Amino acid sequence: MRIIRGRYQRRQITAPSNLPVRPTTDMAKESLFNILENYYDFENTEVLDLFAGTGNISYEFVSRGCPKVVAIDHDAGCVKFIRETANKFQMDELIVIRSDVFRFLSSHKNTYDIIFADPPYNCQEYDALARMVFDNHLLKENGLFIIEHDKHLHFDDHEHFMEQRRYGKVNFSFFAQKLEDDEQES
Repeated sequence: MRIIRGRYQRRQITAPSNLPVRPTTDMAKESLFNILENYYDFENTEVLDLFAGTGNISYEFVSRGCPKVVAIDHDAGCVKFIRETANKFQMDELIVIRSDVFRFLSSHKNTYDIIFADPPYNCQEYDALARMVFDNHLLKENGLFIIEHDKHLHFDDHEHFMEQRRYGKVNFSFFAQKLEDDEQES
């Protein structure tokens, strides 16, 4: 895998083969970031990366200038690899936390511009994941929640769903807080 753009552009990152991960393909990652660049000035964007795996998405956000990226994963090997890579490239903006994602979300109070989640494709908790992000108000105003998933999942009936994009075998579903939801809470 490689970092596509930004100050660490073209850096190759080779994760150990024993990590329980499925890194986002470069093609899908590049397409995702092309979309996000139309919505965000990354230099003012704080990101939460759930099920961070190799840190592939986190590195891309840091490389593009995000001042704070928090990467969460429960696997000790993944967390160690992300920390080592962040230290190697002096990515001081990257905070790595070893935690169960659902436990983390249930007690976390900070808000983010972008929350990205790449759960294992056999995860049965996609609805709970989305519910926790919105019920706990973890997105800032105009924030996006993005889930990477396989082609068999569809979120069209989720109240915060915006759109789904497909890049090869990778699918991204985008969610946002609807304006009328914010007005009802006021």
